[in-house]
Amino acid sequence: MAKMQLSIFIAVVAVIVCSASAKTASPPAPVLPPTPAPAPAPENVNLTELLSVAGPFHTFLDYLLSTGVIETFQNQANNTEEGITIFVPKDDAFKAQKNPPLSNLTKDQLKQLVLFHALPHYYSLSEFKNLSQSGPVSTFAGGQYSLKFTDVSGTVRIDSLWTRTKVSSSVFSTDPVAVYQVNRVLLPEAIFGTDVPPMPAPAPAPIVSAPSDSPSVADSEGASSPKSSHKNSGQKLLLAPISMVISGLVALFL
Repeated sequence: MAKMQLSIFIAVVAVIVCSASAKTASPPAPVLPPTPAPAPAPENVNLTELLSVAGPFHTFLDYLLSTGVIETFQNQANNTEEGITIFVPKDDAFKAQKNPPLSNLTKDQLKQLVLFHALPHYYSLSEFKNLSQSGPVSTFAGGQYSLKFTDVSGTVRIDSLWTRTKVSSSVFSTDPVAVYQVNRVLLPEAIFGTDVPPMPAPAPAPIVSAPSDSPSVADSEGASSPKSSHKNSGQKLLLAPISMVISGLVALFL
């Protein structure tokens, strides 16, 4: 009897303990969706390859390679958060650059000239409107080598005192690299001085002369038309018999 009571007591205690445990157990943790993988970093832009196929920019690329500036620009594009903006003249712009000639520059001056064609920051075309209000902007060549920008109805114009040109097209513009084509070589005042030759006067408008086969007023007044000539001849033929009759009558009366 005592054993039966003890068994019942143990069973009741076990039920109570199980019930308490069920009430205090924490709910299962919710299943969370997997964390998306981070977006892949943008691929680095190879400036040498870009300028080799987009152009022709062969002269500017040769200067970049010969001066070693390509490494400076490539490092700025790939390893900084600021990015880079490069202004690239076409080959024709270098051919047209006669005064002053670039062949007289020293190696260091040529390097500064190439550095002068880039800004140590990425700028989209729309950002030049605000940039034009901030005054001269320093280039990669340093503080004395600055450019002025103006935005005229969406056209970006560049002024370096020696050079006044504009951005003629966007070659590549994806943060952190922007490459813009310009019509002329950018010449810095720090190298060429302040004695800027006067800009050539615009060519006069051509004088449009009248076609050589157009009749003049004198010709039109002096020359008679074939129709009027035939008319006069016919009148003379009609008057000839009448004149003969009148002459005969006059002779009879005399």
